[in-house]
Amino acid sequence: MRKPRITDWLFLALALVIGAAAVLVALRPTPGSAHSAHQQPVVTADLMPAAHSDGLSEAESGYRFERVTTPAVRGPEVPVAFRILGPDGRPVTRFLDNQTKQLHFFAVRDDMNVFQHVHPVPDGDVWRTSLALTDGGAYRMFAEFVPLDTKDPKHPVVLGVPFTVPGDTSFVPVPAPAGGTVTSTGYRVERAEGTSRIPVMRAQVLRFALRGPDGAPITAVDPHLGANGHMTGFHTMLLSATHLHPVQPVGAVLVDGELTFHSLFSERGEYRLFLEFSHGGRVHTAAVTVAVD
Repeated sequence: MRKPRITDWLFLALALVIGAAAVLVALRPTPGSAHSAHQQPVVTADLMPAAHSDGLSEAESGYRFERVTTPAVRGPEVPVAFRILGPDGRPVTRFLDNQTKQLHFFAVRDDMNVFQHVHPVPDGDVWRTSLALTDGGAYRMFAEFVPLDTKDPKHPVVLGVPFTVPGDTSFVPVPAPAGGTVTSTGYRVERAEGTSRIPVMRAQVLRFALRGPDGAPITAVDPHLGANGHMTGFHTMLLSATHLHPVQPVGAVLVDGELTFHSLFSERGEYRLFLEFSHGGRVHTAAVTVAVD
C-alpha cells in the first residue's frame, strides 16, 4: 500500500478549504434577506439634503425660459420680456405665491457689482419688467417661481440665461470673504459667524446683525416680501443661484439685532450673498461674500 505523499496532504487541505468556503457562501444571507436589511443603514430621500434649482440652465423640471426682449443697451429702465413654457410647451402665467410674489427675477453681472431684484407681471402670455443697467458687461438673468402642481413648494424652479450689455465696463473685483459690510444707505450688516467657512451640502443657519446709521442695533424691521428679509446668493465663478429662507416669523423681535436664514450651498467656492430688508420706510441691500468648502 502506497504511503501518502506530501502532495496528497496538500490536495486534501485545499479541498477542505474549498468546502468550508462553499458552506459559508451557502449560509450567507442574500442582499434581499431580512437579516441584510436589518444590518445595513437605510438612507431615504427625506434624510438627504436637497439644494435648490441653481439657474445654470434655461430649462429644468419641464419648464423653459423663452427670450422675447433681452437687455442689449444701457439705461435706467431697460425693458425685459420673456415666456415661461411649461411641460406641455405652452406659456405659463400663474404660479404659487413665493414670498408674496408669483415670480422673482434677478440680474447679476459676472463681477457681482451689479445686482437687480424685480418682479415681472404677466402681459398676455409674456412676463414683462425692466432693469436698471447703467454699465456694460456680461450678465445673467434668473426667473424663480414655484409651479402650481409642485410637491415641494420650498424648492422653486430657477431658470437662467446670459446676456451682454455692450460698451465700456467698469469692472470691480469681488470682495474677499468678510464679516461685515455697509450698505449704500449707511446701515451696517455683520455676519455673526465672522469669516468662518460654510460646509458644502450641509444645512446651516446664517445670522446677520443689523446696525442703523447711528450704530444702534435694529430690533425690528418692516415686512419685506412677506418676511423679515430676503436673501439670494450667487456663486462668484459659476453664477449659480441659491435662495436662503428666513427663519424668524415676520414681525419677530430681532434678538441682538440679528436676522437669520436657512442655507444650503451645493458647490464649493465663494458666494456673494445679497440681503434685502426694510427699515425706516425703505428697502436696504447688503452684499456679503462667504466661502463654502
